[in-house]
Amino acid sequence: MSIALEATGLTKTYGAVRALDDFSIAVPTGGVFGVLGPNGAGKSTLFRIALGLVRPTSGSARLFGAPAGDLAALRRIGAMIETPRYPPYLTARDTLRMLALESGCHDADINGWLERVGLGGAADRPTSGFSVGMKQRLGLAAAFFTRPELVILDEPTSGMDPAGIQEIRALILDLAQREGVTIILASHQLEEVKRVCDRVVILSRGKIAAEGAVDALTAGQARLRIVASPIAQVLATLGDKGQADGEDAALAHIRREETPALIRSLVEAGVEITEARWRDADLEGVYLKTLEQTPQDQAPQDQTGTI
Repeated sequence: MSIALEATGLTKTYGAVRALDDFSIAVPTGGVFGVLGPNGAGKSTLFRIALGLVRPTSGSARLFGAPAGDLAALRRIGAMIETPRYPPYLTARDTLRMLALESGCHDADINGWLERVGLGGAADRPTSGFSVGMKQRLGLAAAFFTRPELVILDEPTSGMDPAGIQEIRALILDLAQREGVTIILASHQLEEVKRVCDRVVILSRGKIAAEGAVDALTAGQARLRIVASPIAQVLATLGDKGQADGEDAALAHIRREETPALIRSLVEAGVEITEARWRDADLEGVYLKTLEQTPQDQAPQDQTGTI
């Protein structure tokens, strides 16, 4: 199996803060790999080290088997790390032309990529007038237009409206599934991560708190939501297998085959059940539960930005 990004014993400290703490991971080529975690968990630091923008305190990172920052490996990679910035006097088209010259990509389909990210109508407008979402779109075009084998995206849909998020989701899936681009994606929008990622890793305080296929991480997490009156009777029946979900509903942590017996016992106890529906597991629940098990410290920020 080919490895796109590999980190071994990676540690990065900023004073007393350990942004990455003996961190190791191997991201295979192919598909979309999600990197999750709260601010300060180490996501951006990992990406910066892999791209050769920051040196680790100890350990190593490799891209396609080459040391971090290797020029030949970097030519196979596109990236957008945090909020992109551009010379305000350049238009979107001129910005991509400048980047094409810098990267040696003389046959880049600049017009095609501006259209593909939804900036065709703003191609000749100065970027100084761009909204946050438009700057993100231009950053995506800059990450993709050289036709890289691997793309690293840090919060790519920040500042976008729901329609824009849907467009970028479709673009990411198209690149990964139809064009074979490996994409490593960091995002706080967990529903989007669930829809596009094959595997995810959850970081906490510079370490891996959980890792695996999205389906595997959420397996067994489905819950039965019961809307009934009196809800106190439902909660009393469930005991430690239940929790309140609003004023008139409860979540039951039971197996699906236990449902008929539970409903029958509640009806026999005089409970009026309005609704009983299984709620599918979501990545947000797994994420929050994982972080509860690994309490967060408030990490100060240094001059390089978010850790």
